[in-house]
Amino acid sequence: MAGRREHQEELHTKRETILLRIRNVLNLIFMVGAIVGVIYYVSADKQTGIYIILGAMVFKIMESAIRILRI
Repeated sequence: MAGRREHQEELHTKRETILLRIRNVLNLIFMVGAIVGVIYYVSADKQTGIYIILGAMVFKIMESAIRILRI
């Protein structure tokens, strides 16, 4: 029985590691997109800047869903 439990825990930690990496990548994409959107909003076209920020928010929503639902 102990072998099975250790194997399940090992799989659980691998899964958590993979999900953490995915969440970090999604957060990075969101942060870069938000910064680019704000720069574009301030320096160029406001409407396009808003669209860029909204696009970045999609990645943040995906990251939040993974965190909340623990998929």
